[in-house]
Formats: sequence, C-alpha cells, structure tokens
Amino acid sequence: MTKEEKEAKAKEKLQKERARLYGMSEYERKYSECEYICGVDEVGRGPFAGPVMAGAVILPKDCEILYLNDSKKLSVKRREALYAEICEKAVSYHVARVEPERIDEVNILQATLEAMREAINNLSVKPDIILVDAVHIPDIDIEQESIVKGDAKSVSIAAASIVAKVTRDHVMEEYAKEYPGYGFERNMGYGTAEHREALGRLGATPIHRRTFIHNYV
Repeated sequence: MTKEEKEAKAKEKLQKERARLYGMSEYERKYSECEYICGVDEVGRGPFAGPVMAGAVILPKDCEILYLNDSKKLSVKRREALYAEICEKAVSYHVARVEPERIDEVNILQATLEAMREAINNLSVKPDIILVDAVHIPDIDIEQESIVKGDAKSVSIAAASIVAKVTRDHVMEEYAKEYPGYGFERNMGYGTAEHREALGRLGATPIHRRTFIHNYV
C-alpha cells in the first residue's frame, strides 16, 4: 500500500468515526441551548461483591473524543485511554459509590439511584439537563431525560459509563489483593463459576452483598 493509499484509508476511517460520534450526539444536539449537559450512568448493579458506582460527566460543548462508546464495548486498554481523556477534557465529573451494606439494606435499585444523586450533587457546576441511562432519578431538581441503552446513544452517558467502569474496576483490583481467591481482578465481583466455587469454599467477605449470595453460602 502506498503512502497516499494509507493516508486516504486513515482519512476515511476518521470520517466514519466522526459520523458515528455525530449519531451518538443526537441528544446533545437536542439540548444544545443548555450550557451544561450531564451524562449519568451506573456500573456494578449485578455483581455479588463490591460497591455499585455511578458516574456523572459534563463535557464541553462540541468536545470531540474519538472512539467514545458504551464502556462494555471497549477493550480495557481503550477504556483506560478514554478515561484519562474524559477526565482531562470534562468541565466536571464525579464518581460516587454505595457500599454492599447499603445495597442489602435498601435494594440495588435504590442504592443505584443514591449513587447517581451523589455523583450529580458533587459536580463543580450544576447541570442544566441530565441524560441518564434507562432510569429516572428521583429527588433531583434538574430536568432529566431517561434514554434506554443511553450509553450507546449519547456521548455524555458513554463518558459517564467509562469513568464509572474504570473507577470500579480499579477498586475491585485492590479488593482482589485484600481478599484473594475469589478472582475479583478478573470477574470484578460478578458471579462467575470461579467466584461461586470460591464462595462455597471460602465463605463470604465483608464486601459481599448478602442478599445476592444467600443461595451460594
């Protein structure tokens, strides 16, 4: 392939990526009159262990972050790189966590909503509009729009999903050192076969959600 062909191919790839991001910015364009558009998403609703976390991110107007996407669709390397870029470029961002004891006390949905409220309330500026993945957040005096599969449809929600996912993964990697044998560094607390076997053999740790594991312990 010649130099010119390589350059043409790279240009075409960039054009396709910008077209994809344009499609993911539909809701940001819808609320373009708003100065601060905040994306909100959670991670960790399903695991047997560890906190549930929520990210809130306000990106600058017309901010371009190439390859931004639903965190579940990204490689670890890509997520880490995007996490650094989001944190550098964001007007404001915050990740909040709710611990297993609270999850057991109020249920996972209520704990998730608590984390979302805390993430929003700890931003350095107040959003004009909140774009949130799939749920409605009560007790927030800010206009919000719930978007099903929002992390694949909104760049703001995708950014929130990435900062929440990377932050939680790092937390679970640290817990893997504190509580070896469960594979937390690989399963991030989800109920894999390895994790279920370890529960039967080792029992529960302080970071396990008792309401999630009663069939295994």
